[in-house]
Amino acid sequence: MIERYTTEKMGKIWSEENKFQKWLDVELAACEAWAKLKKIPSKSLKKIKEKAAFSIDRINQIEKTVDHDVIAFLTSVAEKVGQDSRYIHMGMTSSDVVDTALSLQLKEASDIIIDNVERFILVLKKTARKHKNTIMVGRSHGIHAEPTTFGLKMALYIEEMQRNLVRVQEAKKIISVGKLSGAVGTYSNIDPQVEAIACENLGLTPVSVASQVIQRDRHAQFLAALAITAATLEKIATEIRGLQRTEVAEVEEPFRQGQKGSSAMPHKRNPIVCERVCGLARLVRANSMVALENIALWHERDISHSSTERVILPDSAILLDYMLQKMITVINDLKIFPDKMRENLELTRGRIYSQRLLLMLAGKGLTREEAYRLVQDDAMESLKTSTNLKVLVMANKKITKHLSLKEIDSAFSTAYYLRNIKSIFRKLGL
Repeated sequence: MIERYTTEKMGKIWSEENKFQKWLDVELAACEAWAKLKKIPSKSLKKIKEKAAFSIDRINQIEKTVDHDVIAFLTSVAEKVGQDSRYIHMGMTSSDVVDTALSLQLKEASDIIIDNVERFILVLKKTARKHKNTIMVGRSHGIHAEPTTFGLKMALYIEEMQRNLVRVQEAKKIISVGKLSGAVGTYSNIDPQVEAIACENLGLTPVSVASQVIQRDRHAQFLAALAITAATLEKIATEIRGLQRTEVAEVEEPFRQGQKGSSAMPHKRNPIVCERVCGLARLVRANSMVALENIALWHERDISHSSTERVILPDSAILLDYMLQKMITVINDLKIFPDKMRENLELTRGRIYSQRLLLMLAGKGLTREEAYRLVQDDAMESLKTSTNLKVLVMANKKITKHLSLKEIDSAFSTAYYLRNIKSIFRKLGL
């Protein structure tokens, strides 16, 4: 049984409470670093650590006057600490706090997303193994092509989600950095050792070089990783929607007891979760475009990125968390109808075996063009008259003079098409 998660944990990461707590964590880490360098008396550091706190209501109240969130935050903390607050924010600029704290939030968010991706891969693996040999028709351009298996569809998604896992892990590494180098990144009023010590205590890597901000290509990479992962979920959801259509009816997303599909039509069972995932993927993709546009800032910094990041970063992380959880449930509880898959496999009355016939004739010495014409003529006749292709081929003397009836019969065997499924699964370690 798959454990059901909620987005509550992810939501808390992006709460005002956690944001200001991360700001305070950065300020305290800097104070500890200064104290280690003997620039803050140990007595003062102790008092700061004991008393440092904030009130969101008070921050909001102060911000109405100063119109600067970091100053409002620092003022709120200073009111709690008293005289020793003069050591807080020493030599730092707002972005030192905001960007480093944001890295801590992104790191936490990455951990949740990575956990969800790993769980989703496990569900895909379970389904792939179970339906390794569940035969169905493969489609190209929406048209029946050749036999495949439902397990192989899942195997394809496993490989792609594993690439997404690597992307998110790499993005986590890229974003797990801190910056405490002052107004334009020159360490003019802060010792580089403060940055090194504070970042180590926070579990971050100091950036090698910065302007006033951590460079936004890092955030763009993070959102790109989320967007690609969301696109994969959309791809899987789109396939389920296609296979759930009434005319196909090979799978069905979970439909709960008491659930209703339509206010007007009681018979409806719609793929609403997969449709929702497809819609939300558009938002995550759009957000990644904004992140790319945030890379270019004026000179050492401006704040054109700041307003958008307050939306695109939490929204994308929360959305992908939600989408992953939903797709874990969809795949885990997906209804799969092998009998309908087998029935659909026969809809073309054997025309899906045309390539095998083509290759067998070519193997007998016909040119590819000659073989193609012979098979296509019978295939088009099969389509026109709804006659099984095998019947037409066996009656076609132009073909039977090259192929025996036994050879023709073997051309219509699904086993031939699926003989390498096992080796594909072996490559994937399934």
